[in-house]
Amino acid sequence: MPSSLRARPRNLRTARPWRAAVTGALTAVLTVTALLGLPGTGHARPGAAPGKAAAFEQQVLFKASQDPGYACFRIPAVVKTTKGTLLAFAEGRVNDCSDAGDIDLVLKRSTDGGRTWGPLQIINEGAGDTHGNPAPMVDRRTGRIVLAETYNTGRTDGGNCAVPCDRTPHMQHSDDDGLTWSEPRDLSDEILPAHWNSWYATGPVHGIQLSRGKHAGRLVFAVNTETWDGERSEMGVPPAGGWGRVTANHAALIVSDDGGDHWRIGATDSWPIAQDGTFRQKPSEMTVTERADGTILVSGREQDGTDLGHRTQAFSTDGGDSFTSHFKALPDLYTPQVQGSTLRLGNRILLACPADPDRRRTMMIRSSYDSGRTWDSVDRGTVVTTDWSGYSDLVGIGTGTAGLLYEGGAVDARDEIRFARFTEDWLAPRRGPDPTTPDLAPRAPGAAVLGGATATDGVFGGALAFDGTDDAVRLPYRAGLPLGTKDFTASLWFRYTATTGEQPFLWMGGVGTNQPQVWLRGEPANSRVQGLITTRDGASAPRSASVRTTGAYNDGQWHHLALRRGAGQLTLFIDGTVAGTTADVPGSVSRNSPFGVHVGQKLDSRAHLTGAIDDVRVYDRALSDGELADLRTPGASVTGNTVLWLPMDRVGASH
Repeated sequence: MPSSLRARPRNLRTARPWRAAVTGALTAVLTVTALLGLPGTGHARPGAAPGKAAAFEQQVLFKASQDPGYACFRIPAVVKTTKGTLLAFAEGRVNDCSDAGDIDLVLKRSTDGGRTWGPLQIINEGAGDTHGNPAPMVDRRTGRIVLAETYNTGRTDGGNCAVPCDRTPHMQHSDDDGLTWSEPRDLSDEILPAHWNSWYATGPVHGIQLSRGKHAGRLVFAVNTETWDGERSEMGVPPAGGWGRVTANHAALIVSDDGGDHWRIGATDSWPIAQDGTFRQKPSEMTVTERADGTILVSGREQDGTDLGHRTQAFSTDGGDSFTSHFKALPDLYTPQVQGSTLRLGNRILLACPADPDRRRTMMIRSSYDSGRTWDSVDRGTVVTTDWSGYSDLVGIGTGTAGLLYEGGAVDARDEIRFARFTEDWLAPRRGPDPTTPDLAPRAPGAAVLGGATATDGVFGGALAFDGTDDAVRLPYRAGLPLGTKDFTASLWFRYTATTGEQPFLWMGGVGTNQPQVWLRGEPANSRVQGLITTRDGASAPRSASVRTTGAYNDGQWHHLALRRGAGQLTLFIDGTVAGTTADVPGSVSRNSPFGVHVGQKLDSRAHLTGAIDDVRVYDRALSDGELADLRTPGASVTGNTVLWLPMDRVGASH
């Protein structure tokens, strides 16, 4: 980074006084009115006693229209000081909402547990450059609040930082409960080795101080960085031979044993990036939580890796010095590619992030009751808002009470930053095991029956009926379910009379236009039944192929449907007859994205079947025409390469 950027002096507490003064006056007025509620957001449960704190309440904390001088606020972070004050940090983006423009670090304080907030403070002025990625933490021994942050040269064209980006870590602190802040100091000599030369990001989310074991008192936060193999040019001119490329991603913990005076790099997990641009994982934007046993849970955003899932996690049992193993992606934890936040509350660990696997919307809080080993599925989480939503941070306020600072908006996730205050009682209670229906594939556990799907008469005995609201069958994730690049055949019987909406029969993989997937559904408004695959092949863009019938087959009668991938063709069969054929698109139908297998439900929970399904089978090979005919015969035995087989003939208690 140019020395002029690193060394520029500034008076942080008096920068842009006109903006801070106007903002403070408006904040005092708007904070009160905002407590009345927000459209499209969660609300306190009814029946609360008069005078008793609401189980859920929220307000707009940062918004361009109420904080003049800024076009946009993003990247929230929040901590509670030793005096009980809540400090809410954000990036104040001056000219637009882009990531690499003129960006200040700003702060609001609350001394009453997040019910009301003081005026906006500029604690680090970008002055044309980007000063962001706040990662605050509190030293409980001294009361000092330490704030890690990242700088890069700002742009005026709304574009992203060029690769390689001149990102450098900095730090400042407050010894008076966040009222005033020290001048930032450059931490490059301590935690920026020469090979982390392309991208560097602190947090963005609160760090922690360990409270257990021999490392009690240690401060810990996370960074993700990249390595680039070219020569940097200060003039922006590519060197001979080109710019080079990014060759590795690094996820790391940064630790201090002296209250933040000195820092060092601790646990590090590096992932190479191949010449063609593909890689298995790219853990980033990591949130850290100390478990009850002192282990550090590190949960991160997974960005574009070939492993299944958009969340990844690792553990450290030695105070952040090393990871117990590489990061592991979580295929069945549905979320888009976005930062998330964690917090230990009571006997559970909370995870806040959007629940739509494809798009940044539906902010949800999910729980883990086994210290982060497994997480609630989306049907068990608690919805904060169905609005667009993005980055977040969680903070403990008091016994059984927490706060969520998150990006949200009715039009865009970047519209505003909200603060929600809630009690543990407001969260969905822990639910017992769901009933199951058998999966006859080898060594397969039963599939969960959701929403109360009921038994009905089927083609070969019993079947399951779905009410179009919340009924579904979901298979627990196992390694044998993803079909990858293989040929396959999916077969089922369906019956429905719906005339509108998507009617999902079977969904495998991700969702949206960019995620690998396989699905079969009825589209009565378009008078068709359709099968589709989306694939990823190497580093090339996703491609889709679809086949469809010329009628909706929504006559209330049973129909047999099969989708076959094989011999370079994708073929749809209805009642034993070819309904459509198209050229296959090479690549994997299960890569990069979250992965789920649902019957009667779309992966993003935005469409449910009103109808019935019987005898669902998937094989990881292309069945012959004769074998497909056998599937339409009672008692047929088509074996070999069975991925799943749901007779759908009974529902029983979970085992």
